[in-house]
Amino acid sequence: MPWCELIWEWDEEGGNVAHIAQHGVSPEDVEDVLENPIQYEKSRSSGRSMVFGYTGDGRRLAVVYEQLDDMTLYPVTAYEVE
Repeated sequence: MPWCELIWEWDEEGGNVAHIAQHGVSPEDVEDVLENPIQYEKSRSSGRSMVFGYTGDGRRLAVVYEQLDDMTLYPVTAYEVE
């Protein structure tokens, strides 16, 4: 999946970094999955793009994101799946 920039809201209380942390996921975990996705889908609840893949420590995650332009992604949420 080619992209050059991820938008992270590091200092915002309701931002994407805080949201994924609620699911036990770090920005680094999300980057692992986005760099090496194994499956592409659309989120059933939001219709957004979604990928599945593995973190560096072997957890399988789903990452939901918005593609803002050809080179920029905004990770909306991420969570562990079986």
